[in-house]
Amino acid sequence: MDEIRPMRAEVGIIPNADGSALFASGKTVAIAAVYGPKQLHPANKRKPDRGIIRCEYNMLPFSVSDRARPGPSRRSKEISLVTESALSAVTDLSRFPGSVIDVQIMILQADAGTRCAGVNAAAMALAHAGIVMREMVSSIAIGKIDDKIVVDITKEEEDWTEGEGSTDIPFSITSNNEVTHLQLDGYIQTKRFKEAIDAAKNACSKILEIQSRALKGEIVDENKGGKKK
Repeated sequence: MDEIRPMRAEVGIIPNADGSALFASGKTVAIAAVYGPKQLHPANKRKPDRGIIRCEYNMLPFSVSDRARPGPSRRSKEISLVTESALSAVTDLSRFPGSVIDVQIMILQADAGTRCAGVNAAAMALAHAGIVMREMVSSIAIGKIDDKIVVDITKEEEDWTEGEGSTDIPFSITSNNEVTHLQLDGYIQTKRFKEAIDAAKNACSKILEIQSRALKGEIVDENKGGKKK
């Protein structure tokens, strides 16, 4: 119940972006592209003491079997905002006053955990773009399926209805074990929540290792082994 699905990670996949990355966990695949920092327009939105991260998260229409509706939705706007928060917490935005860093996240294929895969890809893309970050951030969805704590839940597990049902808890955790993003969909007892936090920290340390290897130039694919670019 503590295994992460096979991961894939690679940077530099979009040549025209300032930084880009792919992160996949099982059948969930996210790519992220970073553009900037650049001067923010309109001027009245500029912060005189820091820059901002502007994130856009989208699921491609054929990323799911029943075809996602194209264009922004309430869910995609919500995920864009929580991703901005998770990334802003580790990025040194004081270096870019009056500027914006645009982060575009596209989900190519979805089997739950899409916001977490998006955060992982976006953090790698920021680092690949040379944006100064205080720490790396990694993200994982922890589930409680009936009475069991499950790491990196799939869509089938997310939709579990038997017994106590399913609880979905996406975490984003820095390399210093600080939580920058936490959501809860469902119910969980306090003592079980502590188990979920410990499981998330352990899983994120494994994801951080994959992200670090990719940022050092390795094309990581746990299904095939890794290779250098």
